[in-house]
Amino acid sequence: MATSPRVVIIGAGVVGSALADELTERGWTDVTVVDQGPLFTPGGSSSHAPGLVFQTNTSKTMTELATYTVRKLSGLTLDGQWCFQQVGGLEVATTEARWHDLKRKHGLATSWGVQGSLLSAEQCVALHPMLASDKIIGGFHVPTDGLAKATRAVEAQARRAIERGARFLGEHTVTGIGQADGRVTGVETDRGFIAADVVVCAAGFWGPEIGRMVGLALPLQPLAHQYAKTGPVPAMAGLNDPVLEASRPILRHQDQDLYYREHGDRLGIGYYGHRPMPVSSFLSPAEAPVMPSVLPFTEEDFAPAWQESVALLPDLSSTEVEEGMNGIFSFTPDGAPLLGEHRELAGFWVAEAVWVTHSAGVARAVAEWLIEGQPRIDLHEADLHRFEEVQLAPSYIEERGKQNFVEVYDIIHPLQPMDWPRPLRTSPFHPRQLALGAEFLEGAGWERPHWYSANQSAATPADPSLLESGLLAPPVRDEWSARYWSPIVAVEAAITRQRVAMYDMTPLKRLELSGPGVLEFLQYLTTNNVDKSVGSVTYTLMLGFDGGIRSDLTVARLGPQLFQVGANGPLDEDWMRQHAPDTVQIRDITGGTCCIGLWGPLARDVLQPLTSSDFSHEGLKYFRAQRAFIGQVPVTAMRLSYVGELGWELYTSADLGLKLWDTLWEAGQEHGIIAAGRSAFNSLRLEKGYRAWGTDMTTEHDPYSAGLGFAVRMDKGDFIGRSALSSLPSASLPSASSPAARMLTCLTLDDPAHVVLGKEPVFADGKPVGYVTSAAYGYTIGRTVAYAWLPASLAVPGTPVAVEYFGTRLPATVAAEPLFDPKMERIRR
Repeated sequence: MATSPRVVIIGAGVVGSALADELTERGWTDVTVVDQGPLFTPGGSSSHAPGLVFQTNTSKTMTELATYTVRKLSGLTLDGQWCFQQVGGLEVATTEARWHDLKRKHGLATSWGVQGSLLSAEQCVALHPMLASDKIIGGFHVPTDGLAKATRAVEAQARRAIERGARFLGEHTVTGIGQADGRVTGVETDRGFIAADVVVCAAGFWGPEIGRMVGLALPLQPLAHQYAKTGPVPAMAGLNDPVLEASRPILRHQDQDLYYREHGDRLGIGYYGHRPMPVSSFLSPAEAPVMPSVLPFTEEDFAPAWQESVALLPDLSSTEVEEGMNGIFSFTPDGAPLLGEHRELAGFWVAEAVWVTHSAGVARAVAEWLIEGQPRIDLHEADLHRFEEVQLAPSYIEERGKQNFVEVYDIIHPLQPMDWPRPLRTSPFHPRQLALGAEFLEGAGWERPHWYSANQSAATPADPSLLESGLLAPPVRDEWSARYWSPIVAVEAAITRQRVAMYDMTPLKRLELSGPGVLEFLQYLTTNNVDKSVGSVTYTLMLGFDGGIRSDLTVARLGPQLFQVGANGPLDEDWMRQHAPDTVQIRDITGGTCCIGLWGPLARDVLQPLTSSDFSHEGLKYFRAQRAFIGQVPVTAMRLSYVGELGWELYTSADLGLKLWDTLWEAGQEHGIIAAGRSAFNSLRLEKGYRAWGTDMTTEHDPYSAGLGFAVRMDKGDFIGRSALSSLPSASLPSASSPAARMLTCLTLDDPAHVVLGKEPVFADGKPVGYVTSAAYGYTIGRTVAYAWLPASLAVPGTPVAVEYFGTRLPATVAAEPLFDPKMERIRR
C-alpha cells in the first residue's frame, strides 16, 4: 500500500474524528470523513453521550483503551474550552456484596496500572457531600477518571486532522461501497463517489446498515438508555463554575443501576435499571426532532430511578426531573467493540460499538493496525471475527445485547454464563452428560460440563486410596470462589490422576487443512517444525509479524497433504485465511466431529481391549496419531494429554459420538471410569504448567517470555514472526538484568486454604509488580497454583511475593515448573 493511501472514514463521531486524528498524526493525510449529519454534532451516540469515563474494567485491554482516552482527551481543548475534566470517579457500595466487589475492582485497577483507593463512608461523603452517609458502606475512588465533553472532543480532534490535510464532509449520506476484484474502491454518497483504498466503518448504531452493503453481519444491537437532568439543586448553588460544569467526582450507584454527573447547579442521572429497549429503525438527521440517537423520555420507566436517587442523595428531594431522554447506545453479544477488516473485502474495516470511554484508545489501536499491520496491544477480545457463525443470528444478537444492557452494572462472576439462548451448541454426548448430572457453563455457544453430580459418590470405601490421599478435602471456599464450583471437582481431579476419566473436548475448534502447498504454508504460518512423517502431532505457535503470540495450535499430519489443526477459535481461522495460498483449503470440521479425552493411568486398560490397533507405548508414542476402530467406531486417536496423564484424544464424526461414549463408558466400568469436567481439567493443566492462549499469553507476549521457547525452531526456515524473534537477545529467555523484561511465572500460594481465581495483582516488597493470569486449586499438590506476569528478576524459584485477593494479600512463592511429573513419566508409559 502507498505511504499515504486514500482513506474514507464513515462516521464523524468521537471514533471517526479520533481515528482521523491518529492517522494524520502518523502521516496518512489523505483522509476523508463523511457523515449524514451536520458537523460536528452529527446525531449519533457521541452527540448526546453524558461522557463518563471510568477506566477500571475486568478486561486489561478495555482498561488500556480507556486509559489512553483519558490521557489524550486531558490534553485537548477547543477554543480554550475543556474537552476532559479529570474530576475523578467514585463508585459507592450500599450492600456488602457491592463493597466486596469494590475490593475486587480495586485489585483489577492495580493489576492494570490504574491508581485508585478504597474509601470509608465518611471519606466518600467528604468527596461528594450530597451522599447520605447512612446509606453507604464505602467506595472506590479513581482520581484520574472524569468527564469527557464528547462534542468538543470530536471537533478538537477533527480540527487537528484537518490541519494535517484531512477533510470532513457533513450531510453526505452513504448509499453504497465501491468494490472491485475483492478490494474496496471507495464510498458512494448522495453527493457523489469518493475513491478510497481503505474504508473504515465508524458509523455507530448505523454500522449494521453499512455492513449489509458489503455482505458483513455486524453483531451490534442498539438499545435506548435513560438519562435525565434535574432542575436547580439548592445544595449545589454556586458550587460549580458554569464553564467547567463539574467539580465533584462522577458518581456510580451500581447497586441500583445509576450514575450521576454535575451540570453546574443541576445533576444528570443515568439509569440502566429499566426494561431493555431495543431499537431497530432510526430517523435521519433531517427527520429527527432532536437527533437520531435521542428518543422521547419515558417517565414511567424512570420512576424507580428517581426514588432511589433521592434516597442516596437526599438533597434531590427539593427539586425534580426537568428534562430527560432515551439515548441510543450500541451493545454487542459480549459487550466489547467490533474492530477489524472484512474477511472477504480487503480494505473495508470496522470500528464499531465503541463508547466515548474507549474512543481514543480504539482509534490509536486501529491506526496502528492499519499502518503497522497490527495493533500494539492485544485486541482479541474486540476482534470483529471473534464470534462463531451461530452467534451472528439476529435473534442471538438481540437477546445477548439486551442481557448485556441489563448486566452493565451487575456484579458478574468470571465464570458466569449468559442466560439465553441456551442450550445452543451441544456435543453428541449431551444426553449422557445430562443423565450424569452435569453442571453446564457456556462458552462460544457450547454447553460445557464443569463437573458431574454423579461423581459425588464416586469415591467409595471400596477405593480407600482416594479417601486417604487427602485430595477429597479441598479447602472451604469463600462465597465468591465457591460460585460455579463444587467439591466434586476434587473427586474428578483425583480419579483422573489415579484411575481414568472421560473429558468432552468437542468444543475445541478443529480445522482441516489440505491441498498442494499445505505443508509449506503451515511451515511459514507456525513456529515449530511440522515437516514430519504422517502420523506426527506437533505443538506449535502462530505469531504476529512482531513476534507476539497469536495462538497456540496442535497440528496433526494425517496425510501427505492433509492436516488436522486444534485451534483456539474463529480468530485462528481468520488469520489462516488471510495468509493461505489459493491451493490450500481450510475447512472448519468442529460441528461435524466430536472428541473424548480419555486420560488417567488406567486409560490403556480401558482402550486396548476395544481395538486391534496397537495402543502400547511403542505402538503409538507420545505426540503421534493413528486411525483405528474403537469397537465399531472409526476414530482418529492422538496421543496427547493436557492433564498430565497417560491417554488420548479420540476424534470421530458427530453421528458416531454417542456410540463412542457408550463404548468407552461400558468398557471403563470395571476400572472405575468417570466423566469429568472443565474445572478439574483446568486444575490439572495448571499443575502440569500448560498455558491457555488468551488468558496466560496474548499477542503482547513473545514465546520465550511465555515459557514456550521449546515450540520455536529458528533453524527450520522463514516463518511469520521469525525476524522479530531473531532480534531478541540471543533469542532466549529475557535477562533478569533487564528491568523491562517480564516472564510468565508459576506461583503457589503458601497457605493451602487460600484460593484465587485470576487477574489479581501481585506484590513484591509491598509494591505491585504484576498480575495473575490463570489460577486454580491444585488438588494433587494441595494448594492453589497461579501463573502471573512478573519482572524477570522476580521469576526465580523461592522468591516470596503476595497475591491480593479482595483487599487481602496472600503470601505466595515463585515455584519451579512443572509442579507435577516434571520428568513426563506418567504421560510416556
